[in-house]
Amino acid sequence: MPQQEITSSHSLAGQIAVVTGAGRGIGRTIAQTLAAEGAHVAALARSKNELAETVALIQKSGGSSTMHAVDVTDEPSVRDVFAEIDRTHGGVDLLVNNAGASGPYGPFWENNFPEWTRAVNVNLLGPALCSHAVLPGMVSRRRGRIINVSSGGGVVPIDYFSAYVVSKTGLIRFTENLASEIKPHGLAAFAISPGTVRTAMSEHALNSEEGKQWLPWFRKIFDEGLAVPPERAARLVATLATGVADPLSGCMISILDDLNLLLENLEKVKSENFYSLRLRRLQPDAPQSKFIPQRK
Repeated sequence: MPQQEITSSHSLAGQIAVVTGAGRGIGRTIAQTLAAEGAHVAALARSKNELAETVALIQKSGGSSTMHAVDVTDEPSVRDVFAEIDRTHGGVDLLVNNAGASGPYGPFWENNFPEWTRAVNVNLLGPALCSHAVLPGMVSRRRGRIINVSSGGGVVPIDYFSAYVVSKTGLIRFTENLASEIKPHGLAAFAISPGTVRTAMSEHALNSEEGKQWLPWFRKIFDEGLAVPPERAARLVATLATGVADPLSGCMISILDDLNLLLENLEKVKSENFYSLRLRRLQPDAPQSKFIPQRK
């Protein structure tokens, strides 16, 4: 279903946006889209060459962007970068945590554990660190939004892909918890699912020997034409950045969701915890002793 479009009354002009993982793929497209809507984009990634290309593309199209080479898991470097952005631009209005890693494939006990940990650090601790660096300024100004690029894989178990799935699930829960804490300060946070996009990460899953062995179903998404362009995720991010969907703060929103429908049913969404992670239980009238060990 179509996303709610940005109108002239919801311009991003004057906003300062930080996009991590902006050197390529979804992150680059998000950075370009936000810049096209009038935001100044601070593009973050590890690769200077890829970042330079992103910034050049934005500037060639008339947008405003600066590059900041940084590893989102390196705390001192992250804090230095955000301090520099604050000094230069006077505060961040939007943080898009997009940097990600797939982690190893295969049975968990056979995974290279440092690689497994690295994926969790990039996908979960990286967004937490960047959020921790940017939030004091947002809270003091009572203005700002955080958008965490998660995955549909964060809401279902996927065999042989545990580092990615576990970290993306954690990112969804982190988003909801954060949204509740920052709401009194006038801030909002969202997790989004960008759909399956042809990126360097997906190419590795498609073409590597371990990807073919452990995730054979992944190719069917592309063979059946179910993959989506990165522009879909970028448009969702740009729409959320305008504030039109702030009442949905804390929700996990997919590119397939109709924001108008969600907003029209806001009370139900909130009261029944739609678009969030919840544990479903048997009805209260079921005999408790059957399912829960009783203390002697």
